[in-house]
This record gives sequence, C-alpha cells and structure tokens, in this order.
Amino acid sequence: MNDGIETSTSSASAREPVSLRARREPFEYGLLPISKLIFSDGAATLAPLKQKLIQNSPSSPRIDAATISETLQISPENARLVLDTLAAVLPSDTDPLVTAGPAAIDAVGADINDLILFLYIQSYKRLLPRSHKDAVAVADVWPTTSAFDGYLSALSPLQLVRSNSRRFMPSQADEEAHQLSYLQKHLGNILALLAEPAESEDEESLVLTVERFEHLGFLIQFGEKGSARIPLSQAASFFANSDPDMPAVPVPATQVHDWILQHIAVSLEQTVEKTTTKDNGPVSGSDVDVTMADASVTQPKSQNRTQTTYVEGISKTSLIKNASEVKGSSIKVINCHDSVIYVLAPLRYATVYGCSDATIVLGAIGRSVRVEHCERVHVITATKRICIANCRECVFFLGVNQRPLILGDNHKLQVAPYNTFYPQLEDHMAQVGVDAEINQWDQPLVLGMVDPHDSLSHSPGVSDVQAESATCLEPDQFTNFLIPNWFGAESTKTTKCNPFLLPEAYMTSQRKNQEVLIDLKQALREVHLEDSKKRELASALHVYFKDWLYTTGNIRQLYCLQGD
Repeated sequence: MNDGIETSTSSASAREPVSLRARREPFEYGLLPISKLIFSDGAATLAPLKQKLIQNSPSSPRIDAATISETLQISPENARLVLDTLAAVLPSDTDPLVTAGPAAIDAVGADINDLILFLYIQSYKRLLPRSHKDAVAVADVWPTTSAFDGYLSALSPLQLVRSNSRRFMPSQADEEAHQLSYLQKHLGNILALLAEPAESEDEESLVLTVERFEHLGFLIQFGEKGSARIPLSQAASFFANSDPDMPAVPVPATQVHDWILQHIAVSLEQTVEKTTTKDNGPVSGSDVDVTMADASVTQPKSQNRTQTTYVEGISKTSLIKNASEVKGSSIKVINCHDSVIYVLAPLRYATVYGCSDATIVLGAIGRSVRVEHCERVHVITATKRICIANCRECVFFLGVNQRPLILGDNHKLQVAPYNTFYPQLEDHMAQVGVDAEINQWDQPLVLGMVDPHDSLSHSPGVSDVQAESATCLEPDQFTNFLIPNWFGAESTKTTKCNPFLLPEAYMTSQRKNQEVLIDLKQALREVHLEDSKKRELASALHVYFKDWLYTTGNIRQLYCLQGD
C-alpha cells in the first residue's frame, strides 16, 4: 500500500522522514482517577455509551457538563472536571472548549469524538518507573530532616524508593514507546469508535471521513524533528491534496488501520535502534496492558528534546531560564534539590517531578502544571490548571484559574495566593490565556489516594481512602517572593506588581508587616548606643536573620547572588 507521507512533504522528507509520534499530553496531563471513567473493555462499553450521549444531546454534536454527568452517572463537579481536563489536553488552540471562559465551559461542552477518545485512554496504565541508577547520589541530596516540623522523617526518600512507594520518572523514550505500544494494541477499537457505517450493501463495513480522521490528532501526530506538527489529513495519501471545495471520499477503516499500524511499527523500530541499553539499563517491572517486550526502551544520550525543555539534577545552586532559552511548549523540572529554579516563560505545560527542598518559579502556563513526588518544595506559578500528586510538606503559591486538583498520597500540603512578579509576567499570561481576575487557589478539589493509572501495587482498601487535602497558609506566614531583575533596563515590559489581587486577610498581614518594619527602622535610628552595644545588636540581628533564612528555606534565594 502506498505510504503517502512523501506526497505532501517531498522536500522535507528528502532531509529526514516524517515520523509518527504519540501525543504525550493526554497521557501525562489527561488521566483522571475516577473509577466510573475507566472502562476496561474499551469499545464494548464505549460504543453504546457514545450512542447514549448522542441521544441525550440530539440538538448538538457537543456534549455539555449536564449530559456528561447524567450519562456517566458522575457528579456535576466531576463532569466539570472532565471538561476542564479535556480542554487542557486538546491539540487545537481554537476548539470552543479551549477558548471558552471558565463560566462558559459547562455549556460549551466537548466534541463527542474527542470526549470518547478521552474516555478510552482512561484505561491506560503508565509505565512502571525505575529506581534511580545512582542511589548514592540520591542519598547525598535528600535530607533527613524537615524544615517544616523539625523531626526526622519516618522514611527517607531513598528508603521510599526501595519500598516501591516512591519511584523516579521513566525516560522520555520509555514513555513514548509505551504510549505507542498502547495505541498499537487498541487502534482497532479506537477507529471503530470514530468510524461510521458505509453507504453500501455491506452494512458491516466502516469508513472514516476526513473530519473523523482528524480527531485522531488527539492521540497521534506527524512531523519532522523540530518542526511544526503536520495535519493528519495531509500526512495520509488517501486524504492529502484533496479539493477543499469538495468533500473527501470516506476511506475504509481497515485501510486507515493498516496505514497507522505500519507507521507505529516503523516508529517503534526507530526508537529501539536509537537506544543504547547500557545508558540506563532495562526497565524494571511490567504493565498489565502493554507487553514490555514491545514497550521497554531506554533514553539515548543524544535524544531529540526540541518539544520539551528539561531541567534535571540541579543541586545547591540557582538556575534561570527565560523565554528565549526555553525550547518547545513544555518544560520538565526533574530531580532537583536544595535549589532555586526560575522558568520565566510562557508555556503550555510544565511538570515538576522528584524534587526536594527547592523553590521553583514557573512563569505563565496556559494548559496544565503537574507536580508529583516532591518534598519540601515551594512552587510559584500562574496557570490555568494544576494537579498535585504524592507530595509532602510542599507550599504552592498559586494564581490558578481552575480549582487545584489534589490526588494520591499527600502529607502537610499548603496553598497560598500568588506572591511574585517579573517584568514580562502579564505579557506572558496574555500569550497563554491565564486570567489574573480569576484565582481559585483556596478551592482544592481532592480525589482518591490511589491512582489507578500507575503500575504500582497498592494495599487492599487503600483505593477507597480519600487523599489528604491542602490547608491555606496562614496570612502572617505569607511573604512576597522577590525575583531578581536580571534584565535590568533592557526590559520594556510593564508588570510592576503582583497581577493577582490578594485576599483581604493577606493584604492586611502585608500592611501590618510593613508597618512593623517601618517602626523597627525608626526605633533603630533613634536608639543611642555605644559602639560596642551597636556591634552586639548587629551581631544578634545577623544570627536571627541567618536562622530565619534556614528555617524558612529562604536561604535558597541567596543562591542567585553567588558567582559561577
């Protein structure tokens, strides 16, 4: 069968062939641990469910929150969460669900085909993470005491790694191959859900129109390394170069199935060929849904990362990445410890994973932030949506347009209003659609203790336990976080203060602290002391200030003043 990709990209493919890749966003940011959304038998349940959704919404191809709630028998709150999450992972920036304001999302609803694909992948099981290959290095950076409560941890993170309740993130190549293998296995069911009966004597034959075919862009994409994504209909020979004024002829679903399987097989083969097993060793464990013989690969040193910027393994230092230094539309901050990390850029997605005793400032994130397996970390971000999972003693300073989602095994989490700014912040927020007029930082939405999408085993009955929620940081403990102005006079942007309005209690606390500071300065100016007493006072203030820096974690900010 003619491949057809070179038809529309002949000049590009002469340099490097166009490849099929799984869209990672639905798998990384689009899975919800809600049991009624997880259908183990795939198409057998979802096909009649799709018909029921259509029947319950006969006047529109879009399914609103009320219909989702009624059809799936979930709460209106969870139905809204489904729409919010789907909006965060759709590939199009122009879909009505993506462009709708928070108040309109319920009514705008989702395209039924996108919704069905979203529900289908809720059966996906994540790749079992691996223990860190350098356990000694991990032990060196993970402290045993907590700056929050001062007592020894019951288990160090390294012990938690060994006990399987905490693991390190798989490599990008591992994940991509695992997702492709999942799609390879389930492609027939997925196409059956998108296809429609052919207008022929063979009533059992299924066909895909170009419009239905394009919905596969939710799960797969074509494109050269470092280039923009190619529309699916232009990558496929059976739809490429069709007359825009004439509807393309529907294509048999079997033909589409064979064509995609061929490209998945090629992509998996290329991934394995580029992988050197000795770099990271074999993946431990297995997945109940995808055979690891097909999915297990490791990450090569020279792996292409044009789509995602990585910050990995930063320890006891500070790091800044501005917009010009961040490549692609997402960032991952992984295994960073005792550091301050600034990512001052407009992005679609951000992941913070496996970090400890760090302050991480994320600029404006237009789709979703995920923070997972972190301890004693301060995260400051302006974003539409944030998901927090399996974290301990972390504080989140949020400007967030949707309710923070909290799931998994958490302990002593705190949330607080957004507390910083930098000159380009409002411009970055406008670029990605974060609204400073809406901040739901204090309205966390809590789901279950166990994530059914991971491959770790859990004790019986734990899945019925609700995750621990977050408490609001006390106003008298709230402080503004100062981002050094590295850009100085070169910056022409106008953000000069926090764009999110502080709640009254926090504003009152800020004013009170400012008044105390002014009074203290005045008292020090007026006091008459001998030189020796002045030196004693200065020394005492220095000691107390040093203690405060360490106990609050603000010592990390001084890293920014260190020389290389």
